[in-house]
Amino acid sequence: MENTDKKLEIIKKAIENKIGYDTEVIDIRGKASFADYFVITSATNSTQMFAIADNVEYEMEKEGFEKLNNSTGKSNEWLLLDYGEVIVHIFDIKARKFYDLERLWTERDIKSNN
Repeated sequence: MENTDKKLEIIKKAIENKIGYDTEVIDIRGKASFADYFVITSATNSTQMFAIADNVEYEMEKEGFEKLNNSTGKSNEWLLLDYGEVIVHIFDIKARKFYDLERLWTERDIKSNN
């Protein structure tokens, strides 16, 4: 759990440093076997989305945490970074509303909000 908390702290700070907004940490333990938490954030455009992803990757790598997926993909709407027990979702505004992961994965099991 200590490692997971450290990952969450690094990820949230990296997102904040690139002005990600409406960041939520959702506890999915007991609902999924592939992760413990989703970190979901929004960006105003694709440039900001990629800046957030790059900063998360940089800060996590600096602390010795490697991404499990090999790329962020080419989507201008939704980027996913897999750090094992923590999965980061970076959305543009329309895609976040459309996919609505918060509604799909919670019954308001939100750990923290920005």
